[in-house]
Amino acid sequence: MGKYVTLSEAINDLTIKGYTYNFNMKEEFIECPEEHCQLKPEEFEIDEKHRFQEMSDVDTESILYAISSIDGNIKGLLVNAYGIYADYASFKLVQKLNGPER
Repeated sequence: MGKYVTLSEAINDLTIKGYTYNFNMKEEFIECPEEHCQLKPEEFEIDEKHRFQEMSDVDTESILYAISSIDGNIKGLLVNAYGIYADYASFKLVQKLNGPER
């Protein structure tokens, strides 16, 4: 963590590294709309995790996750905003996202 200064810099670099899909967080899984698939916590790994905090609003924090499916077919990014915009997720999904990187 901490090697990127901005969220957009991290997204651009990780996209070049092959994390080309965008994931959305749902209650029990993450989904990849481009591939029409849903991955439960046991079906993906967190490869990298980067935290960003806006200087103009210290209550706004976002985390960028670089994620790979267990089968290796899908690599993508998930941005999760904390604070007022935080998504609701199941305990199992939150545990996976908050756990150690691979």
